[in-house]
Amino acid sequence: MTGVPLGVLDLVPISSGSTAAEALHRSIDLARQTESFGYARYWFAEHHLNPGVAGSSPAVVLALTASATSVIRIGSGAVQLGHRTALSTVEEFGLIDALHPGRLDLGLGRSAGRPPQRAEAAPEPFTGHAPNGLLIPPRFSFAHLLGHPRVALQQKLLNLPGAGPQDYGEQVDDVLALLRGEYRSPEGVEAHAVPGGGAGVQVWILGSSGGQSAETAGRNGLRFAANYHVSPATVLEAVEAYRAAFKPSDGLERPYVSVSADVVVAEDDATARELAAGYGPWVRSIRTAEGAVPFPSPAEARALPWTEADAKLVADRVDTQFTGSPGTVADHLERLREATGADELLITTITHDHADRVRSYRLLAEEWQRR
Repeated sequence: MTGVPLGVLDLVPISSGSTAAEALHRSIDLARQTESFGYARYWFAEHHLNPGVAGSSPAVVLALTASATSVIRIGSGAVQLGHRTALSTVEEFGLIDALHPGRLDLGLGRSAGRPPQRAEAAPEPFTGHAPNGLLIPPRFSFAHLLGHPRVALQQKLLNLPGAGPQDYGEQVDDVLALLRGEYRSPEGVEAHAVPGGGAGVQVWILGSSGGQSAETAGRNGLRFAANYHVSPATVLEAVEAYRAAFKPSDGLERPYVSVSADVVVAEDDATARELAAGYGPWVRSIRTAEGAVPFPSPAEARALPWTEADAKLVADRVDTQFTGSPGTVADHLERLREATGADELLITTITHDHADRVRSYRLLAEEWQRR
């Protein structure tokens, strides 16, 4: 056995021809089943104004999932802090922890819709194949989305008029102080979230580059989740920056890293590629600011128009999706773990049919446990 735990990252995807309610029922069922398969964590992402994604509130879905499972850790991957306060976040998760103590992961991310900023002097990340063969594609730029009307509308609807986001590092500090019951205003006034001080809550920072998220995680001695499935070009810089900034804390003596991967597993490579056929069009819908469309069936995906420009737009994501038989995908995951030094791997899988999605997680778990 590899000894490296696997977790699940769920966007609560809506398949074409189905509803948000069906997607939620299927995600809760998947959480039950992956718990029985031996997965260590089950996280929900946060996305807004996407026709094909029902995961707009991790805390709400987590509360439902906690009641349907018993031992698997559950969490957010991630709460987007840019449009909420530290207090509202701690209070929401404190309510869940009060009823399901010792199982909760509070994953914190920066606000969606705001591309990561890099220092001008920062070197470009490595591109090509790592020494063990892991593909690190060219960096993708979100510059074409800046000022897009749909992105602007999302920010308008998520924020109160005139409100601006708090500095991310300061906000994380506030979250930690509230969780510890040690929050003090600059004037010395205490604030205590009730409920909100669960000792079993693990705080994670999710990040896609070597910027503020990685630095904040390291500075506070927190666990860090690097997003290979979102930004494969910068995964190595992200984990390196986190480890360089890491300072031991009361809860963590050494750096601890989880790395995500987009995966589809089937009995053989050809079947897996067929099940993953909708992935390219789905990513295209996100990167054109259309919003994630309902996930198409393989037949629907093949019928969609597709250009060279479309292929270029999604190449980094499609080329780094791990598809194939259990052995093929497990080999890819071992390369990802080796290249990043990951302590855990976080698996996200989307297929049109729920049964195929469940089977993918089962086949992977069985293969992983044999190694």
